[in-house]
Amino acid sequence: MMNIVLDTNCLLMSLSRRSPYYPVWRGFVDGKYTLCITNEILAEYEEILNEKLGTEIASNVIKAILDLPNTRMVQIYYHLHLITADPDDDKFVDCAFKANARYIVTEDRHYDVLKQISFPHIDVVGIDEFIKVLQG
Repeated sequence: MMNIVLDTNCLLMSLSRRSPYYPVWRGFVDGKYTLCITNEILAEYEEILNEKLGTEIASNVIKAILDLPNTRMVQIYYHLHLITADPDDDKFVDCAFKANARYIVTEDRHYDVLKQISFPHIDVVGIDEFIKVLQG
């Protein structure tokens, strides 16, 4: 099963059954990939979901993430500092590197810098491309 790191906005975009991006959340629930997270990523998920969707929905989503067997909690002991345009995004890169993730799924252009470096090699895909991978 492939390891992936899911950017917060992509998580948010995928939660509604009416969303064209719902296959990303459904794929996670159905065990099609392993979602790699850190405590810092989980805290950001919770903060943004609370803000955008309310406490009850945020709590249910976080509980699902923590309870599903295809969630991998990663401990970070070093920081690569590769996203200089938005250092807050480094936590996703650090997690992907430590977890040997196949993809970071994001729509954020700050991650384009990863395409210009040879090490560490981390593939970044948009949410539409990731849905094609899941359906593939």
